[in-house]
Amino acid sequence: MHVCVIGTGYVGLVVGTCLAEIGHQVSCVDIDERKVAILRDGGIPIYEPGLEEMVRRNSQRGRLTFTTELSEGMDGAKVVFIAVGTPPGAGGAADLSMVHAVAKGIGQTMTGRTAVVIKSTVPVGTAARVREIVHEVAQHEYAIVSNPEFLREGQAIRDFMKADRHVVGTDVEWARERMEFLYRPLVEEGRPIVFMGNASAEMVKYAANAFLATKISFINEVANLCDRIHANVDHVRRGIGLDQRIGNQFLNPGIGYGGSCFPKDVRAMVDMGRQCTYPMRILEAVESVNNEQKNLLASLMAKHYDNGFAGRRIAVWGTSFKPQTDDMREAPSIIVVGRLLERGAVVSVYDPEALSNMQKVFGDRIEYAEDMYDVLDGAQALAICTEWNEFQRPDFAEVKRRMADDAAIFDGRNIYDPSIPRDHGFTYYSIGRR
Repeated sequence: MHVCVIGTGYVGLVVGTCLAEIGHQVSCVDIDERKVAILRDGGIPIYEPGLEEMVRRNSQRGRLTFTTELSEGMDGAKVVFIAVGTPPGAGGAADLSMVHAVAKGIGQTMTGRTAVVIKSTVPVGTAARVREIVHEVAQHEYAIVSNPEFLREGQAIRDFMKADRHVVGTDVEWARERMEFLYRPLVEEGRPIVFMGNASAEMVKYAANAFLATKISFINEVANLCDRIHANVDHVRRGIGLDQRIGNQFLNPGIGYGGSCFPKDVRAMVDMGRQCTYPMRILEAVESVNNEQKNLLASLMAKHYDNGFAGRRIAVWGTSFKPQTDDMREAPSIIVVGRLLERGAVVSVYDPEALSNMQKVFGDRIEYAEDMYDVLDGAQALAICTEWNEFQRPDFAEVKRRMADDAAIFDGRNIYDPSIPRDHGFTYYSIGRR
């Protein structure tokens, strides 16, 4: 089937490439000429494990093409995906201007009966508005389909190819059949398609992300309480995670969630509630807890040094909001580093993939290292903000040799057994553990 994907950001590029991988003919459209040029040359503008090789392979086999011309990408397309950004606007509401502009372009350029699939994360009611926009200009039959994405950065290919489910919102029978054909290679492996109305499908994405964000803020509150009552959050989360009604995923305490989805989607749900005069009190608390949690590491350091930060050298391991991505959006490290700079610390950072994006945030206000050990030279403290695999089992003897004699480790992701760094002579702080 000929598929057009509009937008080659994180979602659009992964979706388009994976659809090509399972045998469809995919045209990806983007107005960014530089990005399209990179993709045509076999590169990718983002970091996602395995994606570059998949883009190159499907491009070479002729199943995946890139263009800046919407009419070229739409020519003969049976299904077109809207995968453009919906950044938060004033008050947390999603900015749908790009979605609306693309919808109009689709209506003007479709060449036959077309399933218009909204892949972007959009608030409830967007499908109805897109239907109105397309209707004003379309010369061919169409159906509006809601098909939210559930891609985790760092695991996006697996999340698409082996998704728990594919949520599809439509009340048009031929569009349903077309979506069944589109996803058939994946469904045959036991990955179900769940059909429902557009509004329900739109809500599924927000509800899922908001619930996961709630689990994170909940366990962070539990960890902070454990600190005060001398309990161990590792034991607590294991004890509750084995309850099948709760499960153990997203019960890892730390310095808060970040990225492009959880913060934006929680705020958008809060805004949806505000618009219909139904306050989302739980989600308002989730966001509040998360904002406070991002300040926790700097607060631990301030207490340790009695606010005497001026001139102290602090090293940071990890700047991306999570491992296996270079994404810095809403990353807790931004808050941590910002607080340290405010208190006069000298900050040096290392991340396997996100240093260039970190530099866009802080410029020359901080130092950047190309090696996880080099960043430690002379540092009086190490702050761990992202749990990359290479930080999990460091050579603590080398860490000790590189750092100052009285160095402390502030583990914002609880990646170490507390006894190990302490046995090497470090003062060690973690979250919810003594």
